[in-house]
Amino acid sequence: MKTSIKGFYGMILAGGVGTRFWPLSRVSTPKQLLKVAGEESLLMSTVKRLKHLMPLEHIAVVTNPAQAELMRLHLKFDKEPLLTGFVLEPFGRNTAPAIGLAAVEVVKKDPEAVMAVLPADHLIGNNDGFCSTLRAAYEVALDGRLVTIGIKPGSPETGYGYIKTSGKKASKIDKIKVRGVEKFVEKPDLKKAKKYLKDGGYFWNSGIFVWKASAILDEMRRHLPLVYKNLMAIKNGEDIEKAYASMESISIDYGVLEKSANVSMVEAAFEWSDIGSWSSLEDVYDTDKDGNIIKGTVVDIGSKNSFIIGSDRLVATIGLDDIILVDTPDATLVCRKDRAQEVKDVVDILKKKGHAEHETHVTVERPWGAYTVLEEGDLYKIKKIVVMPGMRLSLQSHAKRSEHWVVVAGEARVTRGKEVLTVKTNESTFIPLGVKHRLENTSLNVSLEIIEVQNGTYVGEDDITRYDDDFERR
Repeated sequence: MKTSIKGFYGMILAGGVGTRFWPLSRVSTPKQLLKVAGEESLLMSTVKRLKHLMPLEHIAVVTNPAQAELMRLHLKFDKEPLLTGFVLEPFGRNTAPAIGLAAVEVVKKDPEAVMAVLPADHLIGNNDGFCSTLRAAYEVALDGRLVTIGIKPGSPETGYGYIKTSGKKASKIDKIKVRGVEKFVEKPDLKKAKKYLKDGGYFWNSGIFVWKASAILDEMRRHLPLVYKNLMAIKNGEDIEKAYASMESISIDYGVLEKSANVSMVEAAFEWSDIGSWSSLEDVYDTDKDGNIIKGTVVDIGSKNSFIIGSDRLVATIGLDDIILVDTPDATLVCRKDRAQEVKDVVDILKKKGHAEHETHVTVERPWGAYTVLEEGDLYKIKKIVVMPGMRLSLQSHAKRSEHWVVVAGEARVTRGKEVLTVKTNESTFIPLGVKHRLENTSLNVSLEIIEVQNGTYVGEDDITRYDDDFERR
């Protein structure tokens, strides 16, 4: 099989958080960065899957600036970046503007290019089948068609949208079936879903699309003129935030595909799951003899048909039935399996009440290492900071807090104003409020570990002014 296709680009949609996977999925660790199946994040698996179809420089992630920083950290291979391409939205406007912005970037590089659009958080089995499916979709897209990938349903699923295909016999491209599209159908109730399964001709809408970048922009011109107008303004160099604010927030399905007469469907020759909520883990993991999925440090007695996901601390369960239990160091979720979709409502409540648990974990990864919040009060915060070998934090200052650092492992080089200090294990230093400072691990072999005590009127993570940063953060 050829390793790449001429003029083929991959745009990975990765701007969401995946609130239905709370408390594991949060703003600082969105679902696409979770290692749901295996040792790689969902995003990493998506990128590597596309590598068989196109060169790395043709692959980009569509996301926002804050998440791009996280993506760059995760998309590394043998210490070298696996991916450097990003299409950055100033803020979310649903999938139509995101895809339009990606199409504008692709057209700039190659006006005749075909682009595959796919979510970052899907689980896909049979990579050979995936590549064969997208190759067939590419061939159809060359004729100017908008191609959607349909999944043959195996059950009356109510959580997916459906594609109703035309009654005409399917054509084939290298054994991959290509069908006409009669209409798109919203998520049905159970009665309708059973009817769709019985009638045949209905497919789950995977949310994976293939088309010429110029073709999708032309369809937007017809069906989403305001979005198109603002995309052209961005293409011509106008302010992206102003243009984005003028766009309507609308999905590509509702805004374009449901209205277009130029859509074809390619039937997927691969296994697929969008892992939309905790209840979908049955598509990923094998259950034990009692129907349970149990991960982490868990002791269970007599539970049935339950998902029990523990962390480092011990979780003991007795007699659970059809229950989801997910434990993390700072939050625990317990709910019935049939109410798993409501987890997103919990996240909404946490946001409204100002709880940090919807946004960050106790341990937060950074490009230079990680920090763990050990304790926090109104006027103080205590962290453990780990700086990887050869890494350093930005040159920065704080307007509302001072910091006291105690080195517990390794050796630190500390810039404090005009001073440069060496602070060894069991030694400490103080950073006064407002003073420019930097923490650096000069060792190439050993991690630096410090305990940081912050004191001030405000100890939030946004109280930071950066003057120099190796990772180009603002």
